[in-house]
Amino acid sequence: MKNGKIGYAVAGLGVGVSHVNAAATNPKSELIAVCDLKQDRLNAVKANNPDVTTCTDFGDLLANPEIDIISVALPSGLHAEYTVRALEAGKHVLCEKPIEITVEKALKIEEARVRTGKKVGVIFQMRSNACMLPFKNAVDEGRLGRLILATFSLKWFRDQNYFDSSGWRGTWAMDGGGSLMNQSVHSVDLMQWLMGDVESITSTIGVYNHNIETEDLTASILKFKNGATGTFVSSTCITPSRSVYLQVYGTEGLIEVENDAIKTWKVRDMAEGEEEEMIKTYGGGNFSAVSSNPTLLTGHTAQVNDMIDAVLEDRDPQVMPLEAIKAVKIITSAYESARTGKTVYLG
Repeated sequence: MKNGKIGYAVAGLGVGVSHVNAAATNPKSELIAVCDLKQDRLNAVKANNPDVTTCTDFGDLLANPEIDIISVALPSGLHAEYTVRALEAGKHVLCEKPIEITVEKALKIEEARVRTGKKVGVIFQMRSNACMLPFKNAVDEGRLGRLILATFSLKWFRDQNYFDSSGWRGTWAMDGGGSLMNQSVHSVDLMQWLMGDVESITSTIGVYNHNIETEDLTASILKFKNGATGTFVSSTCITPSRSVYLQVYGTEGLIEVENDAIKTWKVRDMAEGEEEEMIKTYGGGNFSAVSSNPTLLTGHTAQVNDMIDAVLEDRDPQVMPLEAIKAVKIITSAYESARTGKTVYLG
């Protein structure tokens, strides 16, 4: 704690900058320190936060008694190592997605959480998109009837420099995969969050438009334990990039989302004007939803704020390790299916 506020630190200033901005603007926290190996990144954060301490040694964060929470936003294959180190040093951790690149490594985080009694949250900021709570509620309340089909797709483009400039993206050792593990893990999480546990998956993968060792395109057919079927496509080789589609169909209705906007709302027992109101409120995505309700928090800000409140209120964060591991299990099963040419049953 510092000045009666939660002391916050961020390790990794790529996507970690979103954590920095959220922590720096939260009235309940104080941004204490940031850590990165690249001096230009440290300088950029320092320019906007003059009082922040910068360092290149993660150990400096662990040794600082003012720091309560550390956001771990390092390459995916390092998440377990650094999260466990932080927990054992007495810090709470907000870990970027994916929680890790294998289930086995991710479970080390859960084991350390239980052993140390510290809190671990995992970033899945698309759950905080304004449209997702009404989407989730409609599914859980049975307003689509019995779920029968989910079609999810992310068809993006990343140029070769995106991979070459990082040194770790597109590698099995540090990225754990390509378009499915890195870009699409959010959509995989939303799919299982909405549809329930996956029973089996059959997948094909390939490298079509990059020089990388993992993949830039996957296609999967899934069976859910509730009997529904799903399809999932991920890509970083479709040019120009297309939208992200989240589409769920039931025996009595359907909801279709494009990026962060509801495009179709057809559910059971609709009130008069309900569909028009849903499209008006959520059809313009997060920007229009927040414009009509300025108290609404989305994206990384929502999850960083939740983590700070979880520590202050001594409660669990929104997304905990065992929940985050579900997406990793689905993705690694897809890769196993592609390697073996067989359907993989998740158990």
